[in-house]
Amino acid sequence: MTDYNLRDRFLNVLKGKAVDRAPVLSVTQTGTVSLMEKCGAFWPEAHSNPEKMAALSLAAHEITRLEAVRYPYCVTVLSEAMGCKVSRGTKETQPYVTFPPLGNSGELPEIPYSLLEKGRIPTVLEATALLKNKTEGTLPLIVGIESPAALCSRLLGAGNYLRQLLKSPDYIRECLEINTDACIEYANALFEEGVDAVCVPDGISGPDLLNLEIFDLLIKPAYRRFCKKVKGPKILHMCGDASPFLGTLSECGFEGISVEEKVRDLKSAKKNLGNGICLIGNVSSSSTLLCGSREDVKEEARKALEGGVDILAPGCGIAPMTPLENMKALVEARDEYYGSVFSCFEDCKSKCYESKSYGSGCHESKYRESESYESKCYEPEY
Repeated sequence: MTDYNLRDRFLNVLKGKAVDRAPVLSVTQTGTVSLMEKCGAFWPEAHSNPEKMAALSLAAHEITRLEAVRYPYCVTVLSEAMGCKVSRGTKETQPYVTFPPLGNSGELPEIPYSLLEKGRIPTVLEATALLKNKTEGTLPLIVGIESPAALCSRLLGAGNYLRQLLKSPDYIRECLEINTDACIEYANALFEEGVDAVCVPDGISGPDLLNLEIFDLLIKPAYRRFCKKVKGPKILHMCGDASPFLGTLSECGFEGISVEEKVRDLKSAKKNLGNGICLIGNVSSSSTLLCGSREDVKEEARKALEGGVDILAPGCGIAPMTPLENMKALVEARDEYYGSVFSCFEDCKSKCYESKSYGSGCHESKYRESESYESKCYEPEY
């Protein structure tokens, strides 16, 4: 019998296959000041130095035991390559756009010649090569990239972008088509370099800002084309309460959907996504991981697992000042949760053998009654 490595487990979950336990990782940013101090790779240098980018992302696994390597630490890499001016931030703050090149000019974005050589894209590609060599196929590599809509909001400015969605939808559609081409080119280059999944954080397209009609008219076609053309697993992280959009998101082509803690009914969320789409989340990054106790983290993680998440993860990017002990508690919570499930399962099997009723379905019935059987009680697929 061969054990899963962490990469196998992650990829199998995204494929909808049964695994022995839910992975625990972050599909959003993982760089914290404590990790920087432990590994010696600090922001802002780690945003543009491939060795430091690789070291800091790997530290999240080596020090906290999170089961993936996720980088970079912002969603401005493609924006910068497309012409945005970007501040690299500080040790405690992420990079951010300081000047949107298109503004309200009405001009269309232009994909620069040799896009993959622009800005920090070469840094991310080189960090990927370094990490692939270091991890030797045992850890999943996840890279965050802008969505076509997020890229649009950075090129035009967020306020102008939202106004133009209503005033000039045809113009926004053209912008999104061009941006989708850029996102596809960058994502496929990442997969060619050895990335296992891309995560697309989108804080500009959720129900907090858009209604479903606008989303389906303008954003959904861009998502669908992106998913169709990108040659590897794709995860969408939707900020805010994504619940009203989960049905339509399930039709876009993402293998996984990551949600915030604002999505409170995870069982309904899982049902709305349907079979074959991985639900990821949703321990609060701000109120729990950053400000809560270890026990707060474990309690919220347990509720997420009971709710049916396929991957246990923070509900958004991990805040830079998050304590290491709380990040470790996320992994411990998953281990404790499955340890109790498997212990209960083994005890049930033992009682069945003693009563000569093993195989009659008594242990299966027990777990179906608790609504936990399908997600936690099965023979691992090796």
